[in-house]
Amino acid sequence: MGKIRVLIVDDSALIRQVLTEIFAQDPEIEVVGTAADPYVAREKILRLNPDVLTLDVEMPRMDGLSFLEKLMRARPMPVLMVSSLTQRDCDTTVRALELGAVDYVTKPHLDVRTGTLEQADEIISKVKMAARARVRRHTQPPAAVATPAAVSGPGKASLGFHTTHKVIAVGASTGGTEALVHLLTPMPADSPGIVIVQHMPEHFTRSFAARLDTLCRMRVKEAEDGNPVLPGHVLVAPGNYHMAVKRSGVSVSVKVFQSEPVNRHRPSVDVLFDSCAQVLGGNAVGVIMTGMGADGARGLLAMREAGSYTIAQDEESCVVFGMPREAIEMGAAEEIASLDNLAASTLQAIAAPGEGRRTSAARNRG
Repeated sequence: MGKIRVLIVDDSALIRQVLTEIFAQDPEIEVVGTAADPYVAREKILRLNPDVLTLDVEMPRMDGLSFLEKLMRARPMPVLMVSSLTQRDCDTTVRALELGAVDYVTKPHLDVRTGTLEQADEIISKVKMAARARVRRHTQPPAAVATPAAVSGPGKASLGFHTTHKVIAVGASTGGTEALVHLLTPMPADSPGIVIVQHMPEHFTRSFAARLDTLCRMRVKEAEDGNPVLPGHVLVAPGNYHMAVKRSGVSVSVKVFQSEPVNRHRPSVDVLFDSCAQVLGGNAVGVIMTGMGADGARGLLAMREAGSYTIAQDEESCVVFGMPREAIEMGAAEEIASLDNLAASTLQAIAAPGEGRRTSAARNRG
């Protein structure tokens, strides 16, 4: 394989220069061009055929989000967003990830040159990961899950889940922002409580949860310590905090806390999954989705050994088949499902306990 060909798109001449310097440090990366706005970028994409695009959020003539939406419809390619930590930029970046951007890096608030150079290893690593990512045209999430047990309501399907002890635990990383929209939007309004760890910083998790809440039938919020896990509700672990489940009688709630990173992550999927194995056992379903690395694989195995039903996203529908691959290889996943089938498989696992559940799910493997 030749060098990774990168096109830098940013209205800041300083950022274009600094990113060019960073990529020059790595012999596997070649900067084939830079562009100050999307119109110039469009022409250079056609002429230079880059492997990866770095894209600023805020630019003149056309903002990064509008350009990304057009790009992912016409010529899907790996895109690494370059974002600040303002609330507006967080909201835009979350939407960009939902549209198919592979990942993002954050601009430092002060001393942009020095701060960006200090992120060199992270930026290089993410560009290399993006070059290997599986990028698809942006598609609409599947329709609401329909099962024979469903009862129609005013615009919302119902599966009749009314117990607090059934919990769906989900872990995702790179590519997870888009994938979680596909998992959650088909879920009926009274689905079992869902707890999610998605690797991203705290400002982004708040924006991400708010964005999901506008799209889903279930209510979605960034988790706070002590929040109950209830049917029809989704709790997203806040960035820079671990999240675990705990039980008091028949009630289940979350513990949100700071301790050392696990697998270099905080929040860590393993922390959530391990707590589900210890507290919930067979009353939980574990789902591991697209992401780089191995976080969550060991915890998913612990869930399976404790009696939970476990599902891994398949390679074809993953942006990065890292976390699911690790889980599958260690025997942690009872079922492997495509992204479009994950919601149905998850609800089927909750609705059909015991051997009946496993026999039914086995027919959906692969």
